[in-house]
Formats: sequence, C-alpha cells, structure tokens
Amino acid sequence: MTAHADAGHPSAGRPHDSPSGAGAGAAGAGTLTGVGVGPGEADLLTLRAVRVLREADLVVVPVMDRTGADGDAPRGRAEATVRAHVPADRLRRLPFALDDRGGVTTRREAAWDAAAAAVVAAFDDGARAIAFATIGDPNVYSTFGYLAQSVRALRPAVEVRTVPGITAMQELAARSGVPLCEGREPLTLLSATAGPALVDDALAGPGTVVVYKGWRRHAELVDALRRHGRLPDAVLGRGLGLPDERIGPVDRADDDLPYLSTLLVPARRDRRGGKL
Repeated sequence: MTAHADAGHPSAGRPHDSPSGAGAGAAGAGTLTGVGVGPGEADLLTLRAVRVLREADLVVVPVMDRTGADGDAPRGRAEATVRAHVPADRLRRLPFALDDRGGVTTRREAAWDAAAAAVVAAFDDGARAIAFATIGDPNVYSTFGYLAQSVRALRPAVEVRTVPGITAMQELAARSGVPLCEGREPLTLLSATAGPALVDDALAGPGTVVVYKGWRRHAELVDALRRHGRLPDAVLGRGLGLPDERIGPVDRADDDLPYLSTLLVPARRDRRGGKL
C-alpha cells in the first residue's frame, strides 16, 4: 500500500503492544499506547484493543477545543466508542484543535502542548499505563502521533506503543462489497488535503485509490474522477458507523459531507483474476 502520511512517527521502530498487556515501561516512566478503535461502531474493536483499554489506568480521548451551547465540548467518535468498554471514571477528555485546517498553527501547537502536559501529569500522579483512543488506526492520519511526540519530548523514557485498528477504508470496502486490491494492484491512500495534484496522479494509475477528508474538495474530486473515467465505479462513505451513515455512488451535488468522509475508487477490473 502506498500511503501519504506523516513521516517520522514516534512509534516507528518501537515495539507494539505485546501479549503482556498495557503494563509499565521503563522504571518511573510508564507506557502510552495509541489504541485504534475503528470507524465508530463499538463492536469493531479488536480483542487486544478492548483489553488494553480495560487494563489502562487512564484512557484519554480527543475532543474539540471549542465548546457547544451547553458549555461542554461535543462528544467525539472515539469517546462514544470507548464508553461501551471503559467506565466513565477512567476516561479523560483532552481538547485538540481538530477543526483547525491552517497547518501547524499557534492554536494547534498549544493544544498539543496542553494535552502532553496533562498526560505527563497523570504519569507523575501514579498512572503506569495510559491509553489514547483514536478512531481508525493510530498510525494512519491520527492525532496520536503528535501527542506521542510531545509526551516523549517531556518524558523521553515513556514507552510508546500502538494497537492497530480497523480503518474507514476497510469498513467502506466491507459495507460496499468492493475489494480494496487484488493480485498485483497497488493501493494508494491519501488525504484530499494533500492537494489535487497528488489525487490526480493516483487516479491516473492502475490501482485502487482511497481519499480521506474530501468534504471541502468534493467538487474537485468529482471532476478528477470524471476526467479519468473513474466516476461510475467510485463509492462514497459518509458517517460510517453512525446513525446518519450513507454509502453509495458519488454525486457532485453532495454538499453536506462530514469531515470524515471516505472515497473509494476501485481499480479497473475486467475479469476474475485479471490482475494476477
């Protein structure tokens, strides 16, 4: 799979979760585990994910750093999923600038710093194992990477682990009945925020293309699909795992897409086993 994601992930080259559980890391440090909780349905967590969440001294979940009319941040998808498996008294919400589209802004960096400080304070207060619940997979376009880097800058001895989760593209493939890749087909995953040139290059290739976060660039994506003759086979998933979920063909008139929308463009296939 060709994935356009952030390089230098803090857990690169480090051990993933082992059968011994969340556990403590180096003496006096503790373990921070990014746990993938899937696209949003409580029964799409792995057994390992549920175990690590339940064994953790503290489970933190990302929420918006803006409050609603009730003065509280709206519950995020990760929090809603985790609440089915972890008691509320072991959950803690960490605000992030999740709606900031300006790159590395002052607001975004302040949120990363504050979240890292809160995690370090929890370790200092005696927590040995802290789990961070993230939708999808913690190594695929996840806020966890920024948190982990920030925590390790403050406490280098903290052991960072990850537990893989089911991604939105896997869920969309399963729900739509469209295989992601077969035989020699490449699979390219990228974010629409990477820009139209990268999307155009991927669509010009022979394999399956998955595009995340296409809500604001939907019209551009549809034009690109049409230009490459790939619009008829494309599938769009909106609100996967949520009550307002919609899965179906791509229409340029779609103007109410959520941020976490997923576009699946299957490779061109003319016969069974044609790519072997």
